[in-house]
Amino acid sequence: METANQQEIKDQTEVKVQPDAKPAPETKWYVLRVVSGKERKVKEYLDKEISRNGWGEIVKQVFLPVEKVYKVQNGKKVMRERNYYPGYVMVEVTDGKMGDDLREAIKNTTSVIHFLGKENPIALRKAEVNKMLGKMDEMAEAGGMSMSEPFIIGETIKIIEGPFNDFNGIIEEVNDEKKKLKVTVKIFGRSTPVELNYMQVEKIA
Repeated sequence: METANQQEIKDQTEVKVQPDAKPAPETKWYVLRVVSGKERKVKEYLDKEISRNGWGEIVKQVFLPVEKVYKVQNGKKVMRERNYYPGYVMVEVTDGKMGDDLREAIKNTTSVIHFLGKENPIALRKAEVNKMLGKMDEMAEAGGMSMSEPFIIGETIKIIEGPFNDFNGIIEEVNDEKKKLKVTVKIFGRSTPVELNYMQVEKIA
């Protein structure tokens, strides 16, 4: 036989049981062709329009894939953001909600040229979306940085850090994934191979 205290605990437990949450609705990704150099302005404008028109539940995000690029100048790292897909902006929309009003509002935005598919926007395939988002995740995990001017085998560089500081060297091997170089340095007339990371060298202008 249950005591009054046991019954109260049981009642409280039953009250806390919630029905299963509804799964998040499926979304589709659409691609906008925009004037090169105006990608960020288009994103900013669309974000404002979505907020102003209350489309937040329909348009999940306006996505501008960017990567951080750097080059070393005078021993200092200069970094900036660069569009990963110049001339394109991605829009994630709830499946089945790309109505005429929304499509026209996006299409008529200043600096937007057209949707991929023009009058009948074509959604990216899931594999294409996963590849794009996966690439962004990879860059974030790697620190999101790459060289704005890639190193080239045979190129002469200047070492700016470490025991070979101020020596020039010739690049023999480039490992972009690990951001490392194998460089040959001449010391007392003899060629010596050394391994350096990107931040230890700079390009010779």
